[in-house]
Amino acid sequence: MIAQHPDRDRILLENVLAALGNPLRLRIVGVLADGGEHSCGSILDDISKSTLTHHWRVLRDSGVIRQRPHGRENLLSLRRDDLEARFPGLLASVCGALGAR
Repeated sequence: MIAQHPDRDRILLENVLAALGNPLRLRIVGVLADGGEHSCGSILDDISKSTLTHHWRVLRDSGVIRQRPHGRENLLSLRRDDLEARFPGLLASVCGALGAR
């Protein structure tokens, strides 16, 4: 099953802020802030797979991340361009507060 991502114009500020309001999801964003794609299993190794799956879904459904199937895993990346187009400076501010690029 291919993950559904909201179109750029359907990314809502309240959903993005709710997704970013969780400390674990902020950690995930901090890891993804390097701009690359990361496999699901390489981001946080101290959290159960079921918990991470929930957080991937929240971040994906809110429009913060993109999931791309790759073999038996998904690759994750931030939707920087889409978030910047919708809410200029928001992601940069969040990443800056996290100490990420």
